[in-house]
Amino acid sequence: MADSLSLPWDAPDSLAHRQRERAENFPVALRALPRRHREHLHSVYAVARMIDDTGDEAEGDRKAQLQELRTDLDRIWLGERPTHPVLRQLAPTVRECDLEQDLFDRLVEANLQDQQVSRYATLEELLGYCRLSADPIGRIVLRVFGVDEPHCAVLSDRVCSALQLLEHWQDVREDFLAGRVYLPLEDLAAFGVEEKALGAQVASEHLRRLMRHEIDCARALLESGAPLVGELHGWARLSVAGFVAGGRATADALLRTGGDVLGQDASPTRAGLARHLTGILLRPSGRWWA
Repeated sequence: MADSLSLPWDAPDSLAHRQRERAENFPVALRALPRRHREHLHSVYAVARMIDDTGDEAEGDRKAQLQELRTDLDRIWLGERPTHPVLRQLAPTVRECDLEQDLFDRLVEANLQDQQVSRYATLEELLGYCRLSADPIGRIVLRVFGVDEPHCAVLSDRVCSALQLLEHWQDVREDFLAGRVYLPLEDLAAFGVEEKALGAQVASEHLRRLMRHEIDCARALLESGAPLVGELHGWARLSVAGFVAGGRATADALLRTGGDVLGQDASPTRAGLARHLTGILLRPSGRWWA
């Protein structure tokens, strides 16, 4: 599962955890938040990362370990003490922010799905996976800031699904070599791309056309959710603007490859992220004016 979770940290504040956040472009806006919000988001991030890493990297029976992790998570809502220290760090955040158990259950379910599903026939099927793997994160972030309006949750889902898609498009070759294909199979067929082409060093012209199509679709989905920024105020607005800016900067980086996501770097630049973040914050509607 791509981000938007062996277990590398003893607690969310460990050096390894902070380095991991920076490596994965954790929104730069996070650093400007008050300590209380920052700590809540760090605790959520640590658990999401731990779930992903269990599903992606753990030795042995990953399904069994994910189920054990789910059972340990359940202890938080049962008023019991979780076994794992990362989950113990999450417990105060759950209580203070009134976080729903279902949101974390969906993250575990996404990783359980990863253990048996490695292909998606249609974009709708892939978006169904994103509803498990990505959308809960956005809803958790909103709740951390006390935002629980249904229309904001809908817009957040669009942003988070788009971020997940963009990350998949950055990692096409890496995912293929790991045995996973997130590009919808019907799109591969429509653009005349065979699966084996995803493991090449350079993208074929057919694959480049497909990737330009997929990038445009993900960008359109991101923009359909971007008005969420204009619905928010204060620290919630800054934090969500960071996510949207990160998505826009990633889309820019992907577009610069011309669709050759196999042979060219598709990492967003700090300058691009800063430009988009500034633009979003100066335009409350959250629309893309670039």
